[in-house]
Amino acid sequence: MGLEQKFKMLQMIYAGALADFVLRMGNEGILEKVSLEKREEQLQNGKIRAAQFGIEKPEGVFLVLSDLFGCADWTVETNDEGLKAQATKCMLCALAKKTGAQSPCNIFCLDPMEGMMRGLNPDIDFDVKETLWSGQKCMVNVVKK
Repeated sequence: MGLEQKFKMLQMIYAGALADFVLRMGNEGILEKVSLEKREEQLQNGKIRAAQFGIEKPEGVFLVLSDLFGCADWTVETNDEGLKAQATKCMLCALAKKTGAQSPCNIFCLDPMEGMMRGLNPDIDFDVKETLWSGQKCMVNVVKK
């Protein structure tokens, strides 16, 4: 097995572990509580997390994570006001749906990304317009205040 195949397999195993976590926390009735606690951690530690990933620009939050985790196929358009990011596929969302889990979108994707965005620039609006969990795509607008 080549290095690229091993990397893809690890990405799939990781997404599966996250989907399993959401399924089990949801079944125990504590997913919402854990998600809220994790959100606060993500918002507090976003600057550190972005630095750990080597992310210095807002678009990097979507593009670096997409490249590293291979989960969602994020594309980013930047403009004077901020950026618009979209994804049409998400491995984690698909796996969670197949297992009957609740939505993994906030705890494992959107909240960590918002934390990193706010770590790079606290004066932004991180506006989730749509997710693949309930819609046809994930769409996030990040606008400078």
